[in-house]
Amino acid sequence: MHPKALLEACAELIAQVLRFDHPADAVVSRYFRDHRSLGPRERATLAETAYAVLRRKLRFDHFAPSGSGPRERRLAILGFAGPRDFLKSALTDQEKNWLDQCDAVRTEDLMERHRHNLPEWLVQPLKEQVAADFWPLVESLSVPAPLDLRVNTLMAKREEVQAELRKAGIASLLTPYSPWGLRLSEKPALTRLEVFTRGAIEVQDEGSQLLAALVDAHRGEMVVDFCAGAGGKTLAIGAAMRNTGRLYAFDTSAHRLDALKPRLARSGLSNVHPAAIAHERDERIKRLAGKIDRVIVDAPCSGLGTLRRNPDLKWRQSPQSIAEMAVKQAAILASAARLLKPGGRLVYATCSLVREENEAIAEGFSGQNPDFAVLPAADALAHLKLADAASLCIGPGGQYLRLWPHRHDTDGFFAAIWVRK
Repeated sequence: MHPKALLEACAELIAQVLRFDHPADAVVSRYFRDHRSLGPRERATLAETAYAVLRRKLRFDHFAPSGSGPRERRLAILGFAGPRDFLKSALTDQEKNWLDQCDAVRTEDLMERHRHNLPEWLVQPLKEQVAADFWPLVESLSVPAPLDLRVNTLMAKREEVQAELRKAGIASLLTPYSPWGLRLSEKPALTRLEVFTRGAIEVQDEGSQLLAALVDAHRGEMVVDFCAGAGGKTLAIGAAMRNTGRLYAFDTSAHRLDALKPRLARSGLSNVHPAAIAHERDERIKRLAGKIDRVIVDAPCSGLGTLRRNPDLKWRQSPQSIAEMAVKQAAILASAARLLKPGGRLVYATCSLVREENEAIAEGFSGQNPDFAVLPAADALAHLKLADAASLCIGPGGQYLRLWPHRHDTDGFFAAIWVRK
């Protein structure tokens, strides 16, 4: 595609993304469906440009008024994800001079809000939690996440899969914490590989893998993934159970569960039973009350821990939406807890960075449910013989799992664990 045409397409996509009517990934996917003639490189440039604008929106909004032409074009120029020479061949002399002036501005000379590119309501809560690590956190959130894979141990060993990927020209590293994970620096077309089609690998962030590990599901048990979604943790738990017992994958969205079906077919698992439920008090839930060995509640949340992948979320969430989400999270956790038999394990998790969705929910549940005893996450991880377990946890005795992009190179995750007395 000619540079001018590609820049115009970037501006068009940015205009659609910045309406914030729908998640950015859905907008980008729809744009690609509507423009099927785009090649892989053009798609990559378009998507990366749109995401660069979302990541650095406040900075680019600060620079944009000094330029000329439509606002979306100015933002596309600032965030363009291709070579500078290619971009400049599409620009007027005035635009080139303006871009050079913007590039010459030193980050340290900018106002704080133009450096962190976060909504003001989110800044102070993060500073209170990570203190001197605030700017390293900001930096980690401004770059794309690596691609993590989970090896399906029902089918293959991690080192065998790593060797198979290497033969296909794909380099990977062992994830430092998850015993199932491989990390890729590039993002190849995995779905074309035999190792993928036969179900030996799944795309799953290392932090999400650790949540599945915390469930510590055993052979022959009855386990519930209460908010299964597309089933990433469901599949990891099923493999840990060695395809025995019974694993229920519940979700209120039949559409999300539909995404599990092809993954489940590849996985080789027959112990997984997906079921759409109307709400957390569904009749199917009541019938299983007091019968389940392990329950994980990866609750619906703001998703702020995934800003490396979904930078639009910081602009689509608000203190009000967080407060509304917290009410829902507490209700879901309370309903899921009823499923457990005495001695059963309950795991509550989110991919959020804020206390209101994490520690506050866990503390509230503990206060209202004296028949549940906290199991320190550090103890659970140490029992699993996972590396550096203590470094992944916070609170007295390593009470909670708390993962941060800048510290652990995972998405931001929280988890609390209880055992029913």
